[in-house]
Amino acid sequence: MAGSTTNVPFAQDVRVSDDELEVWLTDGRRIAVPLVWYPRLLQATAAERQNWELLGDGEGIHWPDVDEDLSVEGLLRGSPSPEARRSPTHG
Repeated sequence: MAGSTTNVPFAQDVRVSDDELEVWLTDGRRIAVPLVWYPRLLQATAAERQNWELLGDGEGIHWPDVDEDLSVEGLLRGSPSPEARRSPTHG
């Protein structure tokens, strides 16, 4: 039997609270990650956080108001944004 080397499910729904990003996947899983991993979303308004769209068939999620793009594959790997990995040097 031939199979795909990358069998990543698609996103089908997204919810963003003040401190958490939740993504529901087509395989039934729900990913929940801390919003501090994505500084652009953390600093966005509630309205900006709710304005998202799926990329492709759900391979990724795009927030046009804050120019943030996240892939389902990256979320499944537990990869914070590069911006979150940098230590803030000024408040």
